[in-house]
Amino acid sequence: MATPEAFDGGTWKGPSERLWRMRIFQALASGVVLGLALGFALGTLGIAAGLGAGCGAFALSVVWLRFLHRRVRAWRYQERDDDLLVGRGVMFRRLSVIPYGRMQYVEVTAGPIERLFGLATVRMHTAAFASDARIPGLEPAEAARLRDQLAALGEAHAAGL
Repeated sequence: MATPEAFDGGTWKGPSERLWRMRIFQALASGVVLGLALGFALGTLGIAAGLGAGCGAFALSVVWLRFLHRRVRAWRYQERDDDLLVGRGVMFRRLSVIPYGRMQYVEVTAGPIERLFGLATVRMHTAAFASDARIPGLEPAEAARLRDQLAALGEAHAAGL
């Protein structure tokens, strides 16, 4: 299988640095909820059990943040003449090649947390059943530009131009 490094003819672009900040926020929010739940559950067993659970949760969060950082850095995309390349994955790298002529529609989505951090996700839909091509963590202006560019290229390639 070809890796994204195999396609060195163009420039790879990645998500905004704000995606990493958003992932930190999500991990910390989850950690606080988990910590509170563990604190209440282990509060009846004593201080030693609560302290042990707290240390374990901290160690787990450090490992989880390291994984999230690598996962965010793994997202990348490259616009080429006839297709779009989308690469992702830490342990299992995945490279999607999406021909412009096969795109049915392109949408920009942004959930509440993404909007809070000024981010958006571009989703490409094709005729394939398992198509899940997306590029998360883009600034809204870049997401809109990419959506418009992909839609125009998709129409041109579908028409055979």
